Amino acid sequence: MVNSNRAVGTMLGYEVTRRHGGAGLPDGTIQLDMTGSAGQSFGAFLPAGITLRLFGEANDYLGKGLSGGRLVLRPSLDVADDFVAEANIIAGNVIGYGATSGEIFICGVVGERFCVRNSGALAVVEGVGDHGCEYMTGGRVVVLGPTGRNFAAGMSGGVALVYDPRSRLVGRVNSEGIELCSLDDDDRLWLEGVLGTHAAETGSAVARRLLANMAGHAALFVKVVPTEYRRALELAGASKLDLDGPPASPPAGAMASARG
Repeated sequence: MVNSNRAVGTMLGYEVTRRHGGAGLPDGTIQLDMTGSAGQSFGAFLPAGITLRLFGEANDYLGKGLSGGRLVLRPSLDVADDFVAEANIIAGNVIGYGATSGEIFICGVVGERFCVRNSGALAVVEGVGDHGCEYMTGGRVVVLGPTGRNFAAGMSGGVALVYDPRSRLVGRVNSEGIELCSLDDDDRLWLEGVLGTHAAETGSAVARRLLANMAGHAALFVKVVPTEYRRALELAGASKLDLDGPPASPPAGAMASARG
């Protein structure tokens, strides 16, 4: 794959939706493993039942309008032995823009406006630039590394869990209408499952490191949640993480899991 290949997977997604409707296919029905450098909008509008795994790097708008599919981005298999994924940029800006459902697992750091206007997808990443989770209305985001400035600006729904061992998030979050909380027991259990899937799909060293001492590291995560959103959930008698349910497990025999 080269970076002139744009919107890879979109025509496939169209055919799945045309033949099977908005519900798509069962998870993992179609799995494609690719290598190289993707152009813009890799996996855009991908429906349920399709998993795209890219060993390489991607441009802007990865997972734009994601609609139930799964996207996995991890470094090329031929990187140097001393390569540290969590210290390197692997994708560009505006990833997960307008996503409604599905999952994105990224082993590495991305650019600005990560998950802007996300309304229902799960996204895991190892560091983001400025304006992460901007105008987010739903879904779940896990950031396993640093954030840029103005995090959660205009966020009105959804939940973000940010690994913040140096307590820097408080100075980078847009605090208007946002609360910063510690994780509760349900959050920790859910996060452990997500980290397990992230490690299996991407081979993430940081996820494995956190899982090795989950009890200690969980205390270093901050839960970012909009105040009015939390109040609405309390009135409904449920938490967002409970409502969304557990993360999906990686499909049996997944290439990424086997190569870990």
